[in-house]
Formats: sequence, C-alpha cells, structure tokens
Amino acid sequence: MVGENVYIDVSKLLREDESAYRAKAGEFLTSHLLGDFRKCPQLYQKRKLGLLPDEDRPAYQLGRAAHCRILEGSDRYAENFAVGGPINPNTSKPFGSGTKAFAEWAEKQGKPVLTQDQADLIENLAAGVAINEHAVDLIMNGVAEGVVRADYCGTACQIRIDWLNSYRGIVDMKTCDDLTWFEADARRYGYAYQLAFYRDVLSQVISQPVPCFFIAVEKHEPFRCGVWKVSDDALNQCARENAAAIERIRNCERLNSWPTGYEELRVFDAI
Repeated sequence: MVGENVYIDVSKLLREDESAYRAKAGEFLTSHLLGDFRKCPQLYQKRKLGLLPDEDRPAYQLGRAAHCRILEGSDRYAENFAVGGPINPNTSKPFGSGTKAFAEWAEKQGKPVLTQDQADLIENLAAGVAINEHAVDLIMNGVAEGVVRADYCGTACQIRIDWLNSYRGIVDMKTCDDLTWFEADARRYGYAYQLAFYRDVLSQVISQPVPCFFIAVEKHEPFRCGVWKVSDDALNQCARENAAAIERIRNCERLNSWPTGYEELRVFDAI
C-alpha cells in the first residue's frame, strides 16, 4: 500500500467543529491566510482585519458534506446534514431549492440542507473513492478534521487537517472537475504549500514530520479517484517559502506597510 508506516499519536489533536475553528481565525495564522499573503500582502491584511470576510458559498457546503460522508461515514453524515425537501402536492415533485416552501422546510431542519441532486453527487464521490485501494488504505485508520494549534516560526498558528492517518500521515481530500489536470490545479492553488504548513505545525506538537498525501476525486462521470504522495523535496521547498513569507509578515507588521506586489513597472515580452 501507499507510503511507509509511521506512528502518530492522534490523541494530541483537538476536536472542535468548523465554526469554533473559524472563530479563532483572527488569533492564529492559517494556511489560507498565509496563501493570501504570498499572493498579496494587502489582501492578507484586509482578511486579517475582517474587511474581506470569508464567503460561505454553496460549493463550500457541498465540499464539507462530501468530506463528512467520505471521511467520517454515513452515520455522521446523516447527523450533520439533511437531504431532500418538501414535496409539491400539485406536481408530486420536490419544491425547488429557491422556493419559499423549501426555505421554510430547511430552516426547520436545524442543520445544513442538501438537495437530492447534491446528495446523489456526494454518494458518487464516495463510490469513486471507495474503488481506489490506495485511498481506502489511507482513510482506514485515523481522525477526521483534527485541529492543532502551535507556535511555528515564532507565530501562533492553527490547522484543521482533513484526515490524519495514525500510521500513514496527513491526507488532504480534494474534489476536482477533471482528474487529468489535478496536478496543474494543485500547482495553481498552492496545495503543496498548504500541506507543508500542516506538516510543520503538526510537527511542533508530535515532534516528527510525517508523510503527506492528496486524495482527489472527480465531480463528474466517471468519478475517477487518484492518490498522490507529495515528495519530501516539494514539501521542504514549500516549507522554506512558507517560513520566508512568515518573516515578511513580521516585517510588514513592523513597518505597517502592506504592498500589493505590483508596485514596480513590469515588462511584458512574451507572446
């Protein structure tokens, strides 16, 4: 199976729901905030000050539901999410998600609501993961959504790991439109930087670096699932750049200067 065996004491991870974790975002550096800074220090500062609050888009709820179903199982999924909606007696079909009847029904559920189409998609994602033996091996044993808070590079940081396998390491679950282009997407969105940050913050608590993996599954037929082990060289390079970015954050704080990164004249010479 994938990777070499290690042993990780998962009891050192904190367990808290996402709302509690997000509520502390202003107190701790997260991988997303660090990614914002690498992209644009001014963007980071506005996020930090709450001037650009995080959007909770419908796609994010779908992603949380998929993570819950795949990583925590169908029972936990049923506890946390409601599926379906009221039936229109005139058509014998469910009311649309944009109708008043659906909104009133959803409010009474006391938990996030998924349409039947969304629930069907999530089951297809789970089935796609289930037929990849490496993915099944990685999520066989461990803890979902474990939280760690620690000082890293002299800064208070927090992470929430999709899945920490007790014997394999960190697993980050991603959905994508086309698995063929996942590696390009991973480079575009800085996924390896996120995993390097997770690895290094976690290591402050468990006193060892651990392997890191991606599980990616398509949101369309045939719902292919792939597994990648991120190389140590890639993680170490990202870790060096993360540490350098954290040092730049301190410099920006000291000078109270938050550039966009595009202050200098640039030359466009490629066509």
